[in-house]
Amino acid sequence: MTTIVPTSEEDPFLAVVQFTSQLAWADAGPEAAEPEITRLCREAEESIVAGKWLELASLMVTSAELVSSKMSDKDLECTYTIICSLVKNANSADDVLEMVKAISSKVVQQPNDKASLRLKILFNLYNLLDHPYARFQVYMKALTLAVEGKVTEYVVPSFKKIDNFLKEWNVDTKDQRQLFLAIANVLRENKSLVNESLKFLTKYLATFSSEDAKVLDEAKEEAVRAVIEFVKASSIFQCDLLELPTVAQLEKDTKYAPVYQLLKIFLTQRLNAYTEFRAANSECLQSYGLVDDDCVTKMRLLSLVDLASDESGKIPYASIKDTLQVKEEEVELWIVKAITAKLIDCKMDQMNQVVIVSRCSEREFGSKQWQSLRTKLATWRENIGNVISTIESNKVTEEGSQASSASAAAIQGLTVR
Repeated sequence: MTTIVPTSEEDPFLAVVQFTSQLAWADAGPEAAEPEITRLCREAEESIVAGKWLELASLMVTSAELVSSKMSDKDLECTYTIICSLVKNANSADDVLEMVKAISSKVVQQPNDKASLRLKILFNLYNLLDHPYARFQVYMKALTLAVEGKVTEYVVPSFKKIDNFLKEWNVDTKDQRQLFLAIANVLRENKSLVNESLKFLTKYLATFSSEDAKVLDEAKEEAVRAVIEFVKASSIFQCDLLELPTVAQLEKDTKYAPVYQLLKIFLTQRLNAYTEFRAANSECLQSYGLVDDDCVTKMRLLSLVDLASDESGKIPYASIKDTLQVKEEEVELWIVKAITAKLIDCKMDQMNQVVIVSRCSEREFGSKQWQSLRTKLATWRENIGNVISTIESNKVTEEGSQASSASAAAIQGLTVR
């Protein structure tokens, strides 16, 4: 028995339905297969004639996913290229969103099967869309697929454009929250991108700033994660977590209060505070996978930054030795480590056993630091104004002197005549 498919402008859609249905029923034998293939093709044609593009998309994508494992990469890509093109036929913006949801949900269902190709299919769908929110939906599915399919390297470069994407998508706070957390999860898969991961995790936590206590509670686990990521990160010495409401709520939480205390130590205190904390909370440190030697190393560097922030700009070697709890011969080694980490700029006066500091980093940048910066800028502005006034005064004086000299010369000339 031969199945006859009527030809029309929609041939590619019918061809995909026929191709996928034949694959699906290939092992059933002609008597069982042909009626089913004919039925599916008829349903597809009826949807085309009636302009029911959403129904057609659902039919096609379901059929395609049933046999995706039997297809070559080329056939799968071609099949989805035709399926994705259906979004151009959607009757309304709502239909576009529903169609995108139907297609993208099926694409990510099998992340371990041709993950990189499926990611390519999603980005092809993204580029076909004009609807901003539909694009956002596809991008979120791509992030999910990247993590589950272990192909995060293909999406990481797009994070550089995320600010532009947000302007284009014009999504609300809840969607931004979802996006930032998804990006942080993608970046967490790569140990070399821990700085970027913490950056987006902080952005996620910041979206809760105006929420009530009930909503803040939703972010508690991620707040703990951010603190631990900061403490573990050997190259991050400054963060703005302490003032975020999502993190501040941990202070009064029975379970997570030690985590908040640890963050406060790393951002505002010195090594001796950490050693006291360690003695009382060794199990807490171990439960979060924190290595004591790494924590001590980081706290020594942060303690040195704290010493360097002193207004005098001079640190005696003896103070460094006592504060960092190191041997006398190790003092300069730790100074060099701090310089290498770009935490301080300084000169070592070995004769007088002091460090002369010209610049040091801030461990946190909250309201106190902004006020300090505002004061420094005001002083700088005043100094610049004084310099300009001095220059203008000297200029007026010089012009007056030149005018007097010229007048004297002219009078002398008249007298000679």
